[in-house]
Amino acid sequence: MAENTPGEFPTVLGPDVIFKGELTFEKGMKVQGRIEGKINTAGRLHIAKEGKIAADVDAGAVIVEGEVKGNLTATDRIELKNTARYEGDLTCAKLTVDEGAMFSGHVHVGPEAVKGRPPVAQARPSVTVTIPPNIQNQPVKQG
Repeated sequence: MAENTPGEFPTVLGPDVIFKGELTFEKGMKVQGRIEGKINTAGRLHIAKEGKIAADVDAGAVIVEGEVKGNLTATDRIELKNTARYEGDLTCAKLTVDEGAMFSGHVHVGPEAVKGRPPVAQARPSVTVTIPPNIQNQPVKQG
């Protein structure tokens, strides 16, 4: 996959953000901070090198450069880059694992692995966000 463009991941969860709860979005998100809970999207999720996720993920596609603990499911592809540290089970149509990536879990790959999977929920979940004191009352920038 080529270098990410801003339109590819219009939402960025910055390195100083900790999110706990269920997160749903439509297009793409790049995670540089921490997420604990559950992530649902028909779009793409990119966990950057500094990103840490302890969540089950149901997405269209997932790119992992950081640390993930939880199950990953993608209707299209999952990419584990050379800096990825992943612990959990994954299910996807296509899988790419770069040399140097660390992975512990079970794998289900191929078109049959995701066939008949129900569509990703589009519900609006309740959300709890913890904002560090040093950035409270600061304007939020959205992609």
